[in-house]
Amino acid sequence: MEQEHGTIAVIGNPVSGKGAGAKALIEVKRLLEQQGETYGFAVLDLTGDSFDDSLHNATTRADEYDYLVVVGGDGMIALGANAVGGTKKPLGIVAMGSGNDFARGMGLPVNRLETAVEGIVGAVVRKCSIDVDLGLVKSLPGSRAVDTSTGNELETPQPIHKYFGGMLSCGLDANVNDRANHSHVPNGPLRYFLALVHEVLHMKEYGYHIEAVLTDNSTVEYDITSSLLTVANSRHIGGGIEVSPYSRFNDGLLDLVWLKRKPTLAECAVAVKRSYASRMLSCPFLGWQRVREVKISYSGKGEEPPILLADGEYMGSAPVDVTAVGNALRVLVPPAVAEAFNNSTEEETIAAIRRDGRDPLTGLFEEADAELDAQD
Repeated sequence: MEQEHGTIAVIGNPVSGKGAGAKALIEVKRLLEQQGETYGFAVLDLTGDSFDDSLHNATTRADEYDYLVVVGGDGMIALGANAVGGTKKPLGIVAMGSGNDFARGMGLPVNRLETAVEGIVGAVVRKCSIDVDLGLVKSLPGSRAVDTSTGNELETPQPIHKYFGGMLSCGLDANVNDRANHSHVPNGPLRYFLALVHEVLHMKEYGYHIEAVLTDNSTVEYDITSSLLTVANSRHIGGGIEVSPYSRFNDGLLDLVWLKRKPTLAECAVAVKRSYASRMLSCPFLGWQRVREVKISYSGKGEEPPILLADGEYMGSAPVDVTAVGNALRVLVPPAVAEAFNNSTEEETIAAIRRDGRDPLTGLFEEADAELDAQD
């Protein structure tokens, strides 16, 4: 049959989930090949022996496919973003396993393999896609990339130049991800929760020097001493925890979220409650600011920041430059997801920020939300 819709390349993570990743990849290929006979597309497996090997296959053989489908969690989406980001070649996502914060934030199916494949095939046939923002991390003098899978130093030093779709973790959140990555607990949210408890009990204060370009293109420079700093492109982390509720995939911005001070147990309980209402950033112990670009380096105070992680994959060390890249990744989505994405507005975001008592430009609190405090 003539390949009317070209070729779909597939990459999975066969070593994940004690064999679950391999089974998911086999099933996705089977379903795609079956649908390909009906709708006229070929299927090409580019899965390698490691993350970097698969990424190499996807980039060096880009002329052999028209669409790339990744099967797995946020790490696989990061692979896809770095393979086709900036190329306008569409990415399809079959979100499986733990985490899946990027897919969840987009409203895509999570751990529903057949539904995800059906949506991808439908998007290919209907040519339905959206262009979403990515964060781009680049080395500054003194930083170094590390092995993506292990976090170990590379034999040959290399600069960092990588996209991320979800969040860049720069402190406690990076350590939580690292501990969760090495955990034997099978459940995703429970794995992150237990890792979080351990890191909170052994909390360190890191020193960050921040140079940021704000939404109005003005620049600010300041130091933060904090146990937690996250640069967010999406809303969720840790399997569904909404720590950056103002983030949107089409605003051309990144959100800095950090811990201003150690909260009390009562404040933690309030934060958890508010997170379910997309209002975690109404909590006064959290700092927040929207930026177009931010340079992060060690301030010389407190502990030196740990190895940075993006979307659960190891990135490298500070200092780094992090930039919002608008419309960098084309994603295959069902029509309903495309409609919701296109209906999302900056005005709604500004209203939510002001509702929580913050100034949209500076991130500082303008006034307390008495009604919300009364509910707590």
